[in-house]
Formats: sequence, structure tokens, C-alpha cells
Amino acid sequence: MAEQIERSEEPQRSAVAELRDDAASRKRFLKMAGAGAAGGLAVLFAACGGDDRSGSTASETSTPAATATETPAGMSGDLEIVNYALTLEYLEADFYAQVIDSGLVKDKKLADLAKALGQQEQEHVDALKATAEKLGGPAAEKPRTKFEDVLSGGLETVLNTAATVENLGAAAYLGAAGGIEDKDILAAALAIHSVEARHAAALNELVGRSFKGDGKLEGSLPDGAFAKGMSMDEVLEQVKPFIAS
Repeated sequence: MAEQIERSEEPQRSAVAELRDDAASRKRFLKMAGAGAAGGLAVLFAACGGDDRSGSTASETSTPAATATETPAGMSGDLEIVNYALTLEYLEADFYAQVIDSGLVKDKKLADLAKALGQQEQEHVDALKATAEKLGGPAAEKPRTKFEDVLSGGLETVLNTAATVENLGAAAYLGAAGGIEDKDILAAALAIHSVEARHAAALNELVGRSFKGDGKLEGSLPDGAFAKGMSMDEVLEQVKPFIAS
């Protein structure tokens, strides 16, 4: 409780704190979140339009066509987070593209699932890249990936890797959420996080990740009622084996 009071007194609060304390902001956030991932991505494209860092809240009637003439104060941190997320989405989209091109997945339902997941990850890439550019850029470059060992390991290895990567993606967005200052970007990031978590849940079930004897969930699944985010350093360490030096 003391920590919450201290945060509320800070001159520049994160979007999470503003959403917690400002009823109008909460209403606006819930409206956007309720629109689903597609609505969140639309907000992401327009995120730089009209957030005034002097203390006022952007109007709900702001148009997506509005563009910032300069990077607002506090946006450098948001740009770093957007580029961090973009790097992960590049990795995920490229993974599914390589899986599909390999011809390893013979089952039509699994192949359709891989294509659907890959398409959604590519849409995340497109949205995040556009947002990074609107924030003043530059957008993160697409990393060179290395999934040869995964693909050569067979279908089971591919599915387990997909589950691991999707769980990492969900944990990454959750871990970064508290550092996002712009409420529109936060809402869109949470919309993407929801999709990543659903991807992870579907793949966890597919590969049979379940409760262990000690009552905890195995793999990268949460071991309690509340999901645990991961720091940028923790996530990048986990995906390092998939990025070519």
C-alpha cells in the first residue's frame, strides 16, 4: 500500500498508475480493450496521435490521422519497449514461416494452426513497426534467426518450441506493461498480450503441458492464479539460442 501511495505522488506516472487512479482513463481503456485484438492494433497504429504530456488526457474523439510533429516526453522509453516487442514478434513470425516452408507439418489441422499463428504474429510485426516509426524510430531491424536445430528435431520439438516461444511472448508483454507511459500503446500491448496468451494456451494443451505432482504447472506456465511477467533481460536470454550472432 505504501508503494502505491509513493507511486501516485510521482510527477510522471506510468500508464498503469494513471489507469488505476483516473476513472475517465479506465473507462477509455476498457472501451478499447473490449474491442479485442483488432481494435487494439488499430489503436497501436494511431498511438502517437494526441497524448499530451502536460497532464491532459487525449480526447476519445482524436482521429487516427493525427500525427506527432516530435517525439513527446517519455516516449523514448515507449519506443524501446515497442522495439523490444517488435524483435520478439519478428522472431515468432519467422519461426512459423520456416515451419510452414519446411513441410514438416503434414496434418492439415496443425498446418492451418501454424499458418494462422504465423499470420497473426506478422500482423503484430506490421503494427509494432509502424508504431516505432511514428514514435520517431528507427524501428528495430529484423534479426537473423536460427531454427535449424529445432526443425531437424522433428514435429514434437517444433511444437514444444512453439509453446515455449509463445509463453515467453506473453510473459514479455506482461513484464513490460508497467513501463509503458502512453495509455493507447499500453492498451494495444495488452491486446497483443491477450492473443499471445491464447496462442500459448492452445499450444500448451497441444503438447500436453499440465499440472505436475507438486501442484505446479510445468514449463513456462504460471504456477499460481496470477501470471508472472519476465524482464527484458530474462526474455532475451531465453530467445538467444534462436538468434544468429
